[in-house]
Amino acid sequence: MRHLTFPLLLLLLLATACRDDQIVVYPTEAQTGHQTVTEYLGMYVLNEGNMGSNKCTLDYLDLATGVYTRNIYPSRNPNQVMELGDVGNDIKIYGSKLWMVINLSNKVEVADAMTAVSRGHVDIPNCRFLAFDGPYAYVSAYVGEINKESVAGGVYRVDTTTLKVVDKVTVGYQPEELAVVNGKLYVANSGGYEALQGRGYDRRITVIDLATFTVERHIDVAPNLSLLRADRHGRLWVTSRGDYGSHPARLYLLQPNAKKEMALTDSLDLPVAGMCLQGDSLYFYATTYDAQWQPVSTFGIIDTNSRQIVNDHLITPPADNPIKTAYNLLVHPISHDIYVLDATNYVSSGKCYCFDRDGHFKWATWTGDIPGHATFLTR
Repeated sequence: MRHLTFPLLLLLLLATACRDDQIVVYPTEAQTGHQTVTEYLGMYVLNEGNMGSNKCTLDYLDLATGVYTRNIYPSRNPNQVMELGDVGNDIKIYGSKLWMVINLSNKVEVADAMTAVSRGHVDIPNCRFLAFDGPYAYVSAYVGEINKESVAGGVYRVDTTTLKVVDKVTVGYQPEELAVVNGKLYVANSGGYEALQGRGYDRRITVIDLATFTVERHIDVAPNLSLLRADRHGRLWVTSRGDYGSHPARLYLLQPNAKKEMALTDSLDLPVAGMCLQGDSLYFYATTYDAQWQPVSTFGIIDTNSRQIVNDHLITPPADNPIKTAYNLLVHPISHDIYVLDATNYVSSGKCYCFDRDGHFKWATWTGDIPGHATFLTR
C-alpha cells in the first residue's frame, strides 16, 4: 500500500463494521503543497498528548502527495479504543512493524508499518524508548512510578515476532534512550525520580552484553542523561540535561579506547535538547530560556569528525509563523529536508515545520497535541 490516505468509501465501510455504540474518529487532512518522491514514502508523527488526558495520537505525512493527515489510528483500527493511550514517548519502524511506546499506559503498541493497522501490544511498566537488534526489540522502562519510592529501571527484551517479553535486565535509575553498537546495548540513565526524592541524578550509561543479556559495566558521564545516539563510526553521542545547578546541560562523546571499550572522550558546552544524525553531520537544536522563562532554540550542525559546530543558523523560520517550542527534529535521508516539531503551548495542537536543506522555509501544518517523535516509512 503506497499511500495511507483512505478513500471515503472505505472509511464508511469501517464505520459500519464497528459496534453500534462506538464513535469512529475520522482523520483530518491538510495539503502542504510540496511533494518529495523517493524510496521514503512518508513520515509518522507520534503526538504525546497532555499527560493524564489519554490523548496520544498518530499523524502521517504522505511525502509523495504532500498530504498531512492527523489522528489516523482510530480509523485504521475501528474496533479499538479511539486513542492510543496516555503519552506517546517513542516511535520506530523495524522490519514490517511500527512500534510506539505509550509511556503512562504502560504498553508498546505494535502496528503494520504500511497500514498502521494494529498487530498487538506489549505490556511494559512505565516504558520509555526503543532499540532493535536481530529478532529482538529492547525497551527501556522506569518500572516504578512518579511520586512513589524510586526503583532501579530495566530493559525488556521482546521477541519481535511473538510480541512477548522474553527477558529483562536491571539497569540504572530512570533509563532513557538506548543504542546498539557492536553487540553491546548502551542505556542512558537519568535518575529523574531519584532527584525528586533528594538522592541526586544518575550519571551513568549502562553497558549490556547482548550475547548474555547481562550488565557488563557502567560508564560515569554526567547527571541526568537523556538522548543517546550511535553515529556511523560506532561512536556514541549522549546529552545531559544537567542538574539545573552546578552542572549545566552538555553534549558528550564516547568512543572505543585501546581496549575496544566505549569511553568518554570529549564534550561540547551545548544544551542540546534534540538531535538527528545523518552521515557525518549531527543536526541539533539547543534550548535556553529568556528572562520570562520562554524557550529560545538555536538550530545547527556539528561535524562529528572534527567535533566543531559548522552551522549555528541552520533554519530561517518565517517571521509571521515562528516556532514557539521546538520539541524534535528530523532530516530526510535523501532530500535533506529538515522537519521541526513544535509543541507550541503544550495544551493544544502543535505544528510540523519543513525547511529545505539550506534552511529555507517550505511549509508548516497543524499536528496533534505535543508532537514529540517521528520516523520515516520506506518502501
